[in-house]
Amino acid sequence: MTLQGRNLILGVGGGISAYKSAELLRRLQDIGFSIQVIPTVASLNFVGAATWEALSGNSVATNLWSNVHDVPHIKLADRADLVVVAPTTADLLAKLANGQCDDLLTSVISASSAPIVLIPAMHTQMWLNAATQANVSILRERGHLVIEPDEGRMTGDDYGVGRYPDISRLISEISKFAEINSDLRGRKVLVTAGGTREAIDPVRYIGNNSSGKQGIAIAKAARNRGAEVILIAANISKALLSELQGVKIIEVSSTQELESALDIEFDSCEILLMAAAVADAKPVKLATEKIKKKEFSNISLERNSDLLAELGARRRVDQVLVAFAAETGVEDLAAANTKLVAKGVQVLYLNDVSGGAIFGSDETCGYILEIDKSVVRVSRQSKDTLADLLLDRSLIKLG
Repeated sequence: MTLQGRNLILGVGGGISAYKSAELLRRLQDIGFSIQVIPTVASLNFVGAATWEALSGNSVATNLWSNVHDVPHIKLADRADLVVVAPTTADLLAKLANGQCDDLLTSVISASSAPIVLIPAMHTQMWLNAATQANVSILRERGHLVIEPDEGRMTGDDYGVGRYPDISRLISEISKFAEINSDLRGRKVLVTAGGTREAIDPVRYIGNNSSGKQGIAIAKAARNRGAEVILIAANISKALLSELQGVKIIEVSSTQELESALDIEFDSCEILLMAAAVADAKPVKLATEKIKKKEFSNISLERNSDLLAELGARRRVDQVLVAFAAETGVEDLAAANTKLVAKGVQVLYLNDVSGGAIFGSDETCGYILEIDKSVVRVSRQSKDTLADLLLDRSLIKLG
């Protein structure tokens, strides 16, 4: 049930405790969720749509019959990584248990394959009603998390079970149920991805085959673990970048542009993962017009700045720098370890890209080397898995 993203639908039922979901929304944002609120029509009698829009930063959907041509309940369901309904009234429990979907919220839940969390809050007698308890049993059997309400004072002078649960308990139970790892919460992670291009003339350039997939995987993994993430993207397709809601993206093309972006962002980050394939050289002279084919015989080159070495020299003790090395042929671990020390980095990932391997693929294999001279063989696995491995090593290095 591990979440791949942090898009959450917060359904709000028509109970007096609806106002408490404003604090829940804030706490869910704190662990990295982007939240779309779907209040029932009845709940708007307690908390208005303007409040939910102001707190979530997103427009609020309330009507199943608005923008019907967009099929909103299906689009919302497909985008959700988690659905939380708070408060869940006795009426909503009954509808969900019986598969009834007569409004936007229940229709979205019916169409969603995401984990569902229900947070009942109601008067004690309603909570203990046999029909309500039967509905709770049905929903739990279907795999939904139904969180037990707290005991305490009700709306009037009555006292009993049925109160909206403590927010800290809700965050704990939701996180455990949905397997949410927020160990990077409060951390700032900077990632470079893609390949830089050095212009020869207005239509030609020196470049490489990097797709940016590994850097994208790292940015997503860091975001999903609660980090504030900045991605410096060098010539990456819009389709790949569209997967990164919640990540600040800085698009660059050349090594010089990458260097400028790093110069601005590096000092404020705690972890930098340099997954971008940086061009080692650039033309001495950039032609302002396309060079004619008959005149296109040779190119004079000069070295680009060694960005990794410059950042390694600049790195503070409370920063971790992760580097990548792509080689062809036999992977020279001794040479890679020498590079790791010379560049001033703490972790280096080495892989063999011979025969078109790795670049553009969804999988990778290689070695993780660390400053303490430890070496871990990485068998063939997804780039998503490697992303989490590298983030794990980075956290250990931060201490």
